[in-house]
Amino acid sequence: MAKDKIVLAYSGGLDTSVILAWLKETYDAEIIAFTADIGQKDELDGLEEKALRTGASKVYIDDLRDEFARDFIFPMFQAGALYEGQYLLGTSIARPLIAKRMVEIARAEGATAIAHGATGKGNDQVRFELAAAALAPEISVIAPWRLESFREQFPGRAEMIAYAEKHGIPVQATASKPYSTDRNLLHISFESGMLEDPWFDASADSCKDMYVLSVSPEDAPDTPEYLELEFEQGNCVALNGKKMTPLEVMDTLNELGGKHGIGRVDMVENRFVGMKSRGVYETPGGTILFHAHRKMESLTMDRDVMHLRDSLISKYSTLVYNGFWFAPERLALQALVTESQKNVTGTVRIKLYKGNVIAAGVKSPVSLYNPDIATMEADPTQAYNQSDATGFIHLNALRLKVGSGVEQSKQK
Repeated sequence: MAKDKIVLAYSGGLDTSVILAWLKETYDAEIIAFTADIGQKDELDGLEEKALRTGASKVYIDDLRDEFARDFIFPMFQAGALYEGQYLLGTSIARPLIAKRMVEIARAEGATAIAHGATGKGNDQVRFELAAAALAPEISVIAPWRLESFREQFPGRAEMIAYAEKHGIPVQATASKPYSTDRNLLHISFESGMLEDPWFDASADSCKDMYVLSVSPEDAPDTPEYLELEFEQGNCVALNGKKMTPLEVMDTLNELGGKHGIGRVDMVENRFVGMKSRGVYETPGGTILFHAHRKMESLTMDRDVMHLRDSLISKYSTLVYNGFWFAPERLALQALVTESQKNVTGTVRIKLYKGNVIAAGVKSPVSLYNPDIATMEADPTQAYNQSDATGFIHLNALRLKVGSGVEQSKQK
């Protein structure tokens, strides 16, 4: 009889390498290793050979960078998503794409299950599994770290390293980097290890070697650099007059932002599972795009449309963070966002300087800003009669006066 097949989200690190061999041994199944190329760069080198040597019967390494930028990063930035006022959701937004491709492979290969190496304490387990539930409810999910038998066998890294050595699994485990990382086209994250102490200064000179995408602001060039971003319906389509795909935009902005020390965030965030965790993030290109997009909106979005969309940013961001990308409520919010972006078109000029994204000009063929109306001088259009403000203020003050009268009568 043919063996069952399991599709494993595989990174090639210690955890997923051990999990690959453990799944094959425990379930007597064929293991199909899947790695999504979403911008990890040289982290992908040698993965196919490593997975096959570890016991995978087949390996997929799929270039999803274009799809990631076009269908996930850009729609999220149109929504102005920012989790807890700081986090640009770099890890969160990658998980639904990975899960989507995993279930596609599982169906194509006739696999009965997918598996991941996310721990039972983190957000990623939820993100992977909620996406899978929305897209392929008939496929089961194996989460080894939530299985007591797995945790008993591997209570720590020492046991995993010993298992790898015993089974000839080619992994490199080292204490030279006492933290974990996750990298993609939008960002790189650092957590655990020394970073678990929130008093630890991750901006200190001793941590310079930790960062990958950016220099420290102190080491950034002393001369500012100007950049023009062209937007069409809320999406950046060109940089300095050169048309680019979403992927090219992200690659270019990452390089420029990293050069100028832009996009570092150090925060304690609230995980979906209930605990707080400390994370350090580098998001150079995303930070530039976020600020430029907001500047473009300020000139072109209707006031009440902007305020309505802004009132939903926390909800939208939480949905992405918690793994509800494919949920009907996120799709409904996205439809509103898309409608709100139809006139977000024009050019933003910004200045990059030592960790800062500084506004340096904005223009649009569909600008809602009229200098003749906004001027402090005489209004040549006569569109606004200052005397009208008297009645406007009286009407808005009415409820305040009534309320104040009630409070005063209570004190008599």
